[in-house]
Amino acid sequence: MTNETETRPVRNTKGVGRRVLIVVLAVVLVLVFLTGSLVVTRQDEYTVIKQFGAVVRVIDQAGPSLKIPFIQTTQRIPRTLMLYDLEVSDVITSDKKSMIADCFVTWRVTDPYLFIESLSANISNAEVRINTVVYNSLKTTISSMTQEEVISGRDGRLAEAILANCDDTFARYGMDVTAVETKTLDMPSENKAAVYERMISEREKIAAEYKANGEYAAQVKRNDADKEVEILLSEANALATVTRAEGDAEYMRILSEAYDSAEKAEFYTFMISLDAARNSLQGTDKTLILNESSPLASLFYDN
Repeated sequence: MTNETETRPVRNTKGVGRRVLIVVLAVVLVLVFLTGSLVVTRQDEYTVIKQFGAVVRVIDQAGPSLKIPFIQTTQRIPRTLMLYDLEVSDVITSDKKSMIADCFVTWRVTDPYLFIESLSANISNAEVRINTVVYNSLKTTISSMTQEEVISGRDGRLAEAILANCDDTFARYGMDVTAVETKTLDMPSENKAAVYERMISEREKIAAEYKANGEYAAQVKRNDADKEVEILLSEANALATVTRAEGDAEYMRILSEAYDSAEKAEFYTFMISLDAARNSLQGTDKTLILNESSPLASLFYDN
């Protein structure tokens, strides 16, 4: 038998591996390039594009955008309403009364360029600036008001005055402070007792004044009522006097008519005598005893 040598093709595995590696590297480079160039901006933020430390543009619309990878970098700045709580501080009113103020501020970034230029887009730097400006405004505002004005100004007037005192300071930093509110505005513990006593004394004084005014008004009404009663009684007495006079006049007229002739006078006298006799016969005993000289006896005697 003859042994034949079989010839088999030999594959170049090194070349294939090199091509695969190149493809993989290319894909990785593409992914790195896309990742480095893609910028996604959220609704609640600004995206600042910088090139060699200088601001190139600011993206204020939510969505994807592109930048040059490896050359340009991004920085995020919040555009939502933020809250900063000031430290509790002592303030003095214009009438030299000490008070303790605890305030907070709501603010937002309105101009990213100014914010970066003045505060390096650093929230901590912004809060330090807010603390300084608002605290100075708080002291200036309260020092121009009495303690009573400060307390009564808690309806919003005090906050408006503090904010107005800040002028346009925050606009220079690309910020807008929307509100300055006081959580507590109280007196030191050692002053509360004296203040409460003074307030009680003032309220008692006001109550006494109201009571005095009420008593005066009541006395005026009583005097008016008494005067009106006197007038009514006087008018009633005058009317009664007139009525009695008219009655007496009518009585005299009737009496005059009864005596205007002898016959009428005799008949009138007879009727009066009968009435007197009837009035004398009271009870069960109907016996009438008369003296001959009595006017009633003449009724039973024939003259």
